Amino acid sequence: MANLELTTDIKFLKGVGPRRGEALASHGIDSVGKLLYYFPRRYIDRSEAASIGSLKEGDYKTIVGKVRTKGLLYGGKRRLELILGDETGDIQLLWFVGWRFLEKQFKKGDELAVTGTVKYFQGLQMVHPEFEFIGDDSAEQIHTGRIVPIYPGTAELGKVGLTSRSFRKLISLAMSQLETGINEYLPEKLLASSKFMPLVEAIRQIHFPENAEICEMARQRLAFDELLYVQYLLQSRRRKFKAQVKSNPCRQPGKKFNDILENLPFKLTAGQKQSLKEIVEDMTSIKPMNRMLQGDVGSGKTVVAILAAVLAVENGGQAAVMVPTEILAGQHFAGWREKLEKVGISSRLLIGSIKGAAKKEIATALKAGQVDILFGTHAIIGKSVEFANLSLMIIDEQHRFGVMQRGRLAKKGDLPDRLVMTATPIPRTLSMTLYGDLDLSTIPDKPPGRKPVKTVWRRASKVGDIYKYIDTELNKKNQVFIIYPLVEKSEKLDLQAAEDGYKELTETILPHRKIGLVHGRIKADERDAIIKKFHDRELEILVATTVIEVGIDIPGATILVIQHAERFGLSQLHQMRGRVGRGDRPGLAIAIAYDPISDTGRQRLEYFASTSDGFKIAEADLQLRGPGEFFGTRQHGLPGFRVANPITDQDLLTVARQWAIEIHNNRSDDSDDKISLLNHAALFSNFDPSFAEIA
Repeated sequence: MANLELTTDIKFLKGVGPRRGEALASHGIDSVGKLLYYFPRRYIDRSEAASIGSLKEGDYKTIVGKVRTKGLLYGGKRRLELILGDETGDIQLLWFVGWRFLEKQFKKGDELAVTGTVKYFQGLQMVHPEFEFIGDDSAEQIHTGRIVPIYPGTAELGKVGLTSRSFRKLISLAMSQLETGINEYLPEKLLASSKFMPLVEAIRQIHFPENAEICEMARQRLAFDELLYVQYLLQSRRRKFKAQVKSNPCRQPGKKFNDILENLPFKLTAGQKQSLKEIVEDMTSIKPMNRMLQGDVGSGKTVVAILAAVLAVENGGQAAVMVPTEILAGQHFAGWREKLEKVGISSRLLIGSIKGAAKKEIATALKAGQVDILFGTHAIIGKSVEFANLSLMIIDEQHRFGVMQRGRLAKKGDLPDRLVMTATPIPRTLSMTLYGDLDLSTIPDKPPGRKPVKTVWRRASKVGDIYKYIDTELNKKNQVFIIYPLVEKSEKLDLQAAEDGYKELTETILPHRKIGLVHGRIKADERDAIIKKFHDRELEILVATTVIEVGIDIPGATILVIQHAERFGLSQLHQMRGRVGRGDRPGLAIAIAYDPISDTGRQRLEYFASTSDGFKIAEADLQLRGPGEFFGTRQHGLPGFRVANPITDQDLLTVARQWAIEIHNNRSDDSDDKISLLNHAALFSNFDPSFAEIA
């Protein structure tokens, strides 16, 4: 096709057609340009591939060879066998699952790159190895060069023959017809000062690199493009929000605010005072507040947020405090209701388990302006919930709410001030990436007298000794949390593990102790009743899933036992650790890990045991798990980067942020720079639409 352009429908590229085009489009590749931005997930450097003759049992290696023979083996369990060979020897490859499909994929003479663990059974073998087709006589130079790109694949793409080999052929063809149509959009002075590779060269080298050094240069150029796009959108969002003007900004704090402040049973820390000062300045400005308040577990963010809510109420407004769990919402409400009533501020609780007439009564009072502060969960954003004058929205553990949920709450008021909070300290680089549109306040210190929690990790073989120790500690009137993991993919199994653990404790290990069980499947009122019993010391041990991860305040709990600790991220472990040591006794966290424990898992546990600084833990967690998994379940609006990495590309991120600000400062909305940037950035089709909506 002679007139190939970046915007050309993918099905018109030679070798694609309607069927393949439909499969590609379902994966976001609907144009030739987006095909070029379908980057390799990894590379095979053939100079580093091991020779088959050098393999030893236990090796985990990548090898390259040709299929000598193949066949189905019977007797015992049916399986597919391939014999792969190079000039130094042969190895047996076996598949016990999927052999019917795989048997049709291979033929004698195919060249494969194979990765797996070497075993020995009557000879060397790999069982269920990863494999990629490499050789292709029609395009030898793109398949068997020194560095071979391997592309992400799915079963759907595989059904229409779209393998790594196919992608290499299609991308090579597109590049040969498009190179003159890929226009550079970065200014020459930026290219020169940053020594970035030209765009067309970067795209060619990311797919078919001459060597590892040039490949990294190409990745850096494209990573910068990706980061620049995100930073531009964040700056756009920030400027659009700040361009608005509040009709009734708050006055300075008055009597109710000062009465609450003066009657606190403690003095605010320096970090709390500074954060409160910044929030008050925002709320008394004509510009709407859009601020994140972050602080480590137990740093006292809630006190600052409630004082902000009181300021809003003093000025004739209402405040909403939205949190991710009913337990946390109930705890906030119970802890503040009487204190607020003493200064003439009414508060109510709205959670999903409140139904019928009770829910309707709250909604009626809220709409009539008879409720000043509403505590609740996502039930607050229900269609039937209307505020008389919502002027401040507070969202706790904000990363657990999607962009759309936060937006729905904001629409319940007339440009309300926004305060989002997190007890997961966010490293600066990730904060710049995800929350560059927010102002940031940090509480780095903790209230005086708060003792650090001693932390250890032990293997599962020590469980018996741990429970004996717990039994002696319970005699000293201490209380214990025992936590089981809850992972979405195996929720039923995890709940079963918690229930089995509870049964074993009550029937066999500690039958003489008072033990409760809570998890997400237990009805909210029943769960709250059990937690209240634990709070009131009617229970000695509480077995739970991670429903207790955030916010539950039990002053008598001094010991935390985390089962299967190897399955948690560092930040999540640290959040759970914050549940103990909140009273006048020191806390102890015991992480129990079960084999097999990976090297990363062991590193994570050792760091957890040696460090209690939440900010350092957040940095380490980001390094170990990467930005995409930092918060656990990915939320709406979190960018899914293809080539950029906010952890390792900090220098690129800083330059991208500076350049995004310069574009906004020095150019009009219809400038060539802006239009070129957005047209080019549209090729990064992996961003959630809600994140890019500002463009």
